[in-house]
Amino acid sequence: MKVVYEDNHIIIVNKCSGEIVQGDKTGDKPLCDIVKEYIKEKYNKPGNVFLGVVHRLDRPVSGLVVFAKTSKALSRLNDMFRTGDVHKTYWAITKRSDIAPEGTLTDWLTRNERQNKSYAHSKEVPGAKKAVLKYKVHSVSDNYMLLEITLLTGRHHQIRCQLAHMGCPIKGDLKYGAPRSNPDGSISLHSRRIEFVHPVSKEPICVEAEVPADKLWQLLKVKE
Repeated sequence: MKVVYEDNHIIIVNKCSGEIVQGDKTGDKPLCDIVKEYIKEKYNKPGNVFLGVVHRLDRPVSGLVVFAKTSKALSRLNDMFRTGDVHKTYWAITKRSDIAPEGTLTDWLTRNERQNKSYAHSKEVPGAKKAVLKYKVHSVSDNYMLLEITLLTGRHHQIRCQLAHMGCPIKGDLKYGAPRSNPDGSISLHSRRIEFVHPVSKEPICVEAEVPADKLWQLLKVKE
């Protein structure tokens, strides 16, 4: 966990894969508790520290997570995420495939709660939610490619599901069709950039998260 932006109302961190944003049935220490401890220690705060969880990243995903340090920021950020006023860009490594250099994917997703998995359909089906994203091929290597993805909707496992449906499952993502897991249990999906207007100061905020230290990430990051 590395802090990439902080002010009186907001803190944004670069999450490592494997960290959970909020507590779950595993009982593992969540990222929100780690950030609370960081704030408490940095500012020598007595008592409980307020920290609002605004959104989440799947456990095996790395990258930017926004937290609110005040209730005012929390309520406004919640509204902004809900109305699409927070713009998120992701990077994903997939097997090299013969796809268009850029495009828009539109699918209808249904969710299986028991499997914790989404399924993509080319046409609307009962209970499905429309999912739209834009992608662009950022770079390629002999066997892999790095896609830059802009989310236009926010659905459960949307990027993972839609890329798999296109025939490009994310590296390491066994749940959505990758042939092998990554050694560290991660999937090669990274929340790279977040842009929004600060909910209190109204200043534009744009932050980026460094990619994991993995050799393939480092190669594809700079390879054009």
